[in-house]
Amino acid sequence: MQNHYPWWKNLLLFLLFVACLIYAAPNLFHDDPAIQISPRGSNVISVATKGEVINVLKNSQIPYLRIQQNQTGLLVRFGDGSSQLKARDLLSRKLGDSYIVALNLASRTPAWLTSIGANPMKLGLDLRGGVYFLIKVDTDELVSSHEKSDMHSVVESLRDQGIRYAGISRLRGAHGFVLHFREASNLSKAYDYIEDRFPDYRWTKIAVKNQLAIQAVLTRVALTKVINYAVEQAMNTLNNRVNALGVSEALVQRQGQDHISVELPGIQDTARAKNIIGKVATLRFQMVDENHDVDSAMAGDVPIGSKIYMQHGQPVLLKDRVILRGNAVTYASAAFDQSGRPSVNVRLGGSGDVGLFNRVTGENVGKAMAVVYVETKGVPKIINGKKVTVFKKSEEVISVATIQSALGNNFQITGLESVKYAQNLALLLRSGALLAPMQIVQERTIGPSLGLANIHMGLLSIIVGFLAVVLFMLFYYHLFGLFADMALLLNLIFIVAVFSLMGVTMTLPGIAAMVLTVGMAVDANVLIYERIREELRLGITPQAAIQLGYERAFTTIVDSNVTTLIVALVLFALGSGSVKGFAVTLIVGLLTSMVTSIVYTRAVVNWIYGNRSVKSLSIGIKNSK
Repeated sequence: MQNHYPWWKNLLLFLLFVACLIYAAPNLFHDDPAIQISPRGSNVISVATKGEVINVLKNSQIPYLRIQQNQTGLLVRFGDGSSQLKARDLLSRKLGDSYIVALNLASRTPAWLTSIGANPMKLGLDLRGGVYFLIKVDTDELVSSHEKSDMHSVVESLRDQGIRYAGISRLRGAHGFVLHFREASNLSKAYDYIEDRFPDYRWTKIAVKNQLAIQAVLTRVALTKVINYAVEQAMNTLNNRVNALGVSEALVQRQGQDHISVELPGIQDTARAKNIIGKVATLRFQMVDENHDVDSAMAGDVPIGSKIYMQHGQPVLLKDRVILRGNAVTYASAAFDQSGRPSVNVRLGGSGDVGLFNRVTGENVGKAMAVVYVETKGVPKIINGKKVTVFKKSEEVISVATIQSALGNNFQITGLESVKYAQNLALLLRSGALLAPMQIVQERTIGPSLGLANIHMGLLSIIVGFLAVVLFMLFYYHLFGLFADMALLLNLIFIVAVFSLMGVTMTLPGIAAMVLTVGMAVDANVLIYERIREELRLGITPQAAIQLGYERAFTTIVDSNVTTLIVALVLFALGSGSVKGFAVTLIVGLLTSMVTSIVYTRAVVNWIYGNRSVKSLSIGIKNSK
């Protein structure tokens, strides 16, 4: 029989339609202004913590909708943005540095939808807003480290050449150092030897308190090179961390000499974003000192070459020697150990520490090794009436395990406190260690950059374009025009469902691509309908005209869509930012329109006209057979 789909095909199309409706449905629900309270380090959200939050809000008379506990901490929902901001500032002061209090948007999507992965479509900064971080890179510490390394190299070079010097000291008020000498002959030899070998410094012979000396000042070019390297490395690390967070169309760019701005459009979990992006952390692997008693060390009898660390509030005595550092890690992923506890699988490479790590672990089979988590935190202080950020290192043992065999390039960190902790630790290790500490100096949520008027105009353009096409198709093709209009509406639902399922961010350029897709999607139906009308004019029967119309127009439709798809792929490959957003929406719209305008309209036509005798078609021309 002509124009008839088998039952399984109709069922498949119906199930696909229902699935798209389900995954597009979350976009009908609004978001509540909220704050996310997440613990730092080994802290946990307890019943007492939740009670403290409730008491703070009640005592301050800040109305809230409800407080719920999720995987990352506490989520407090509010009815308006002003209450959200007041609560954030108040709770940040009350809870202190033990918790992260960040602004958030909490979806009202029912739990049964989110449980199957149906979440609202992400919107970009220009539509929904997002989170903005301004981060300062502490280049002073990196420059200081660079100078110390150069001082060591200069001293080693002089010793190798047998040139005697009296001492070396840091230069005050400038980046550099001073070499002191007792004899003029040694000063001349040293000056001639090191001047050409260390071109990053400007070398000058001086006298310091009647003592001969050579002053080395870091040149402006070298200083700029060190700073640029630190900032670029920080940007690469931030890009890796942002990508690991799954944020689409995020923007990481340099601001001035030592600042970096990070824009995260449409992000949901801002607390985790702040914790991951702003964290300067790495790992050290050290052997546990099993030859001395930890209680005696706590009493003050700390053996030479060892140091006391804490693990979940309990003291652990470790040897000072570091057998592996975090910069040797090339990949890390969260997993579970043989006991089903959270762990991190680590792969090493590209570091001189790997050989030492393998040798030391092989020599200490059966002994305990600890993983020390080192985090650099910025602590604000008032010095001489000015607010200054002082960076302090926090060191904590996160895992102690017995070495079973010599560890090579692949091993596992076990004994972690939670799955979330393992995931965050793996993310930090994958994204790389930072050369210089970073501090978030500004954090804010961004409203629509083009204003609410542009958002309404963007949505209005889709509605107006859609209605214009709907009316034209109804007027020109009658009942078949209604089929095309149904496919057009279905195409918009499919695009929203795909964007929601894939987590793609919708921006204003994306809306422009949707408007374009509305016109292009109906073009396929125009080609099909004109072909059917041509067959009817030639005297073909209605059933045969439908069959031939869809078959003969298919090749033309595919050709036109493939050429457009090639252009969209080029835009996606070569473009950036908003251009990529436009290209992604165009690509998705082209693919979904092929399904809706050809397959679904054919299914409806088959349902109306198939399997029966038809004398005429309602397609805008007089026809009868």
